[in-house]
Formats: sequence, structure tokens, C-alpha cells
Amino acid sequence: MTALVVERNTKQRTGDIGEFPVKAAVKCLQGGLAVLSGGYAAPATTATGLIAIGRFEDTADNSAGGAGAIKARVGRGTFLFGNSASTDLIAQADVGSDCYLVDDQTVAKTSGTSTRSRAGKIVAVESAGVWVLLGLGV
Repeated sequence: MTALVVERNTKQRTGDIGEFPVKAAVKCLQGGLAVLSGGYAAPATTATGLIAIGRFEDTADNSAGGAGAIKARVGRGTFLFGNSASTDLIAQADVGSDCYLVDDQTVAKTSGTSTRSRAGKIVAVESAGVWVLLGLGV
């Protein structure tokens, strides 16, 4: 492309909700931790190479569909998820650190010896769980 020589109305995406094509043969449950797996939205699991993108705003059932057959609405922001247990329990001293994906409702303090992908930043810890800042670019 060449540089502009006239004004242009450049399209923009705003807000905290985005839509992502859903991975083949998965069901994304409302409220679950959303990741990109191979470029497609999917529920978080213990795996490497996943990119945490937020929380599923609605259930998106692509159980019988191919990759990208439907889209899922995903919100970015700070959300409350379950805390892991034992040596992976997130504590108040961990606020400001990264946390890692266990499943679509649980985060952990460590990468589990490089078996888990990064979830996001720990914002707060309370008895109900861990507040995590999620979204692309976090």
C-alpha cells in the first residue's frame, strides 16, 4: 500500500467484548475462561501454546461444527476464578504476578513445570478465588 493522500474513515473495534471463531468440536460455557487455541476460541485447559483472551459471555456450542462454524462472544477485563490448591495456591503476596491456566474456571501460581499457559495478571486474592486481569495484550 501507499501512504494516504486523502482522508480515510478507518474502521475501529471498541469495547470490552469481541467475537472469535470457535474451535471445531468444542462447547464454550458462559463464564468460562476463554483462550485461543490455534487461532480459534476454546475453553482453557492445562496445555502450552494457549493465549488467554477473556471470559465467555454466552455459551457457544460448536460440538458438531467445524473450526470457525460459529463465533463466541468474549469479554476482557478482571474476573473472579477458582484458586488452585497445595503448592500452586495463589496468595496475597502474588498480586501483580502472572497466573496460569488449569482449566476453564481455575488458575494456578505456577506453570506446572512448563505444562500450563499464562492466564493473566493477578489483581486480588480472596476466599472466593482469584481476580485475574484477562485479554489480548495483557
